[in-house]
Amino acid sequence: MVKKLVLNVVLIFFIVQLFAVQASAEALSDIPDKYSGEVNYLLEKGILTGYPDGEFKPNKQVTREEAATMIGRALNLDGTVRKSVFYDVRETSYASGYIQSAYEKDIIDGYGNGTYGPLKEMTRLEMAYLISKAFQLNETSSITYKDSPSNANHQRVIDLVSTAGISTGYPGNVFKPNNSITRVEFSIMLARALNPEFKPEIPEPPTDEPVDPTTMYVTADVLNVRKGPGTNYDRVGQVVKNDAVTVLAINGSWAKISTSKINEGYVHTDYLTDKKKVFTIMIDAGHGGKDPGASGNGVVEKEVNLDVSLKLRDYLKKAGYNVLMIRTNDTFVELDDRVFETVKSNADLFISIHSNSHDNPSANGTETYYSATGTQYVNSLNLAKQVQSELVKALATTNRGVKNTPFRVIKDSKIPAILVELGFVTNSHDANKLASQTYRDKAAKAISQGVENYLK
Repeated sequence: MVKKLVLNVVLIFFIVQLFAVQASAEALSDIPDKYSGEVNYLLEKGILTGYPDGEFKPNKQVTREEAATMIGRALNLDGTVRKSVFYDVRETSYASGYIQSAYEKDIIDGYGNGTYGPLKEMTRLEMAYLISKAFQLNETSSITYKDSPSNANHQRVIDLVSTAGISTGYPGNVFKPNNSITRVEFSIMLARALNPEFKPEIPEPPTDEPVDPTTMYVTADVLNVRKGPGTNYDRVGQVVKNDAVTVLAINGSWAKISTSKINEGYVHTDYLTDKKKVFTIMIDAGHGGKDPGASGNGVVEKEVNLDVSLKLRDYLKKAGYNVLMIRTNDTFVELDDRVFETVKSNADLFISIHSNSHDNPSANGTETYYSATGTQYVNSLNLAKQVQSELVKALATTNRGVKNTPFRVIKDSKIPAILVELGFVTNSHDANKLASQTYRDKAAKAISQGVENYLK
């Protein structure tokens, strides 16, 4: 009775296998016409099989054990069912032999913890690794995609299968490395790896096309300059926003450039413009009108703030900047209105000018504030450092440093924003300087220089 049962099971197994082979050998009902050549090629070689219902199921995701099996069949590896080094691969699994054989030939790797993940869906990046190892690909041509991973090894295997014409990515120059690979995608890549006739014609990689040297300007905050036309090339330097570069040649979507510090290199053309950006700077003269601010030693804060702000406006305009002001006369403006005007103006920088006071008349010196609550707090901090440094040098006042305080006009700023305290009107030494037209001019010039330093 037991022998009869075993024979029946074996018979059923062979019938199912025969059915699968017959289904694969015949024309399956849902093979995409565009890729029928590749799919039927693999079906005829017994690398790929259809389903008993007569379908190919082109959009079904491929598991890691299915991928190992098909690669094993393509390379005529030993598929004898046996124990694998991976503890999550069952010894009785149909794929165990192919997985073990591929492992022994260094074609596949596990996850480093003793597992292979046989039932996990294989990603396009994992397939690139599998194909490149299985067919010992070693030629690259610096092919990159918009979504190429930052990892250099990941970039390389994608470059390998792309250079070999096994994968050409998707429209829009994307590879979708983390997408699960489908049966039809797997079939296309495997057929191309086995038979060059299925490879698409690969256009020659773009070469440098010399152009008349042209001055252009950088639009990115920081832009890497590369040895060649692609992100996989080593960096040779950096340029920053508004830097002038000389374009010498165009290579696809990359420009070959030179600068005063970099002899030659490549940057992406998306970050270049033929017009230098004119920065808009909003100046806020603190207090005003019915709000005089602090006073002491015959000095009234609102008057100092406005005078220095007007002088600063002139220096910045002379330097080529577009300058806006919250107030240009003795007018009262609510704090929220100052913020609203700045947002509405689309300014690039915000500078609020103030003078300090303290109950202790010995308190003195210059300080500059930024707010860590703003989205541009790092840039605000850098701007504050530059301005503070120039002010202390110019005014010869005590350096009280750069401080983080969420004053209303700077705390929620979406642009680099600082608030300057020039000196203490309540300190006789500072007040003498604040009352002086000479020192007010020095303060304005110093802030302007700090802005220049920051933007450079």
